[in-house]
Amino acid sequence: MGSMNNKSRVLGPHHNPPCTRTHHIGSLALVATTFFLTRLFNQSSVMTSSCNLSSTIDQVHRSQDLLGFSDGGSGSIRWPHRGYGTQLSLKIYVYDELEVEGLTPLLYGRRGRISADTCIKGQWGTQVKIHRMLLQSRFRTTKKEEADLFFLPTYVKCVHMMGGLNNEEINQTFVKVLSQMPYFRLSGGRNHIFVFLSGAGATFFRSWATYLNRSIFLTPEGDRTDKRDTSAFNTWKDIIIPGNVDDGMTSRGAGLVQPLPLSKRKYLANFLGRAQGKVGRLQLVELGKQYPNKLESPELKFSGPDKLGRREYFEHLRNAKFCLAPRGESSWTLRFYESFFVECVPVIISDYVELPFQNVIDYTQISIKWPWNRIGPELLEYLESIPDEDIEKMIAHGRQVRCLWVYAPESEPCSAFNGILWELQRKVRQFHQSAETFWLHNGSIVNRNLQEFSNWKPPMPLP
Repeated sequence: MGSMNNKSRVLGPHHNPPCTRTHHIGSLALVATTFFLTRLFNQSSVMTSSCNLSSTIDQVHRSQDLLGFSDGGSGSIRWPHRGYGTQLSLKIYVYDELEVEGLTPLLYGRRGRISADTCIKGQWGTQVKIHRMLLQSRFRTTKKEEADLFFLPTYVKCVHMMGGLNNEEINQTFVKVLSQMPYFRLSGGRNHIFVFLSGAGATFFRSWATYLNRSIFLTPEGDRTDKRDTSAFNTWKDIIIPGNVDDGMTSRGAGLVQPLPLSKRKYLANFLGRAQGKVGRLQLVELGKQYPNKLESPELKFSGPDKLGRREYFEHLRNAKFCLAPRGESSWTLRFYESFFVECVPVIISDYVELPFQNVIDYTQISIKWPWNRIGPELLEYLESIPDEDIEKMIAHGRQVRCLWVYAPESEPCSAFNGILWELQRKVRQFHQSAETFWLHNGSIVNRNLQEFSNWKPPMPLP
């Protein structure tokens, strides 16, 4: 008895009986269940947090996906973050007219008598404007070895129109110029920029397809011209730029003429252009004769008493709600851009037209595109059915983006030049190669004769 009592006092009242096999199995089952439930709860919490974080990141990305700058008015233009970067970071080398043998005639003609001030006027004026703005740009570099891109200034459209060079001379001079440029040979022309304007585009240089088929073209021309079966424009490497609207209409402050209220406009629509023997334009002239109270469509004259002066032209242009912009020698027309400055909704009648800055502009909000083969009374009926309040909305949207048609210095918050710089930034490559360049284990670039780039001497065979 005494030994039993002593054992009870040693074990105490809370002593657990010895574990059996059943106890072990039950304990393991409890631990496993607890572990499973804990993991399930933790994963649910992590997933919830992850979803919340992902949603937040998506919202941040969406808010940062567009890069904005003010148009100087009530609106702003936004460039997509993707593919462009968060800020402009370019180094562009501009060739000097005396640096490359043969370049001067492409700027001023064979005798050097054509001035840049003469060439800055008219549709080809952007060749001069872009050149001058790049010379003053903060993105210009004077060191070729650090340049992202190279700009070769030429005014060939103007020079040709002024009789400074004929077609054969332009072709021969271009080839000579390109053979003097080692950096052009180094990349096969991939990082070199050329401006080609008007209906002929790059075809002013007859051999462009041989020598410039890799280079970047700045051009309003997105389609073949009526006189040629092929186009020089390539949507993957080239950039569509706006035409050159008269400075008197694009300058800040009071323009050459001011827009009229819709209620005071005499016509539903107008077409103010030369027919040029083009079927669509001739149809619009005839349509204007059938409906003279709705469509003003005289055939403009080059000269004589019926020729419209600059101010008179814009006074007519502003007197309609819709400005018809049919194709002419090529797919684009300057009238499309001019219409925004008299606040007339442009109606594009050009099936293959290419428009600038499509990454930032929704053209359905600021213009109408009508099929080329449906020019007739139904076009006027459709335009007449559009309420004035919808027209006002389109005009308001156009007012916000028209700054992108203005060739103003890059100091302006919104301009065609700034738009072009953003588009050029997408063309920058870390590395360039051509069929005529090679490289060795130490990174040196050589030609087929294994001669290092620093020793290449012009003239050089072109890629």
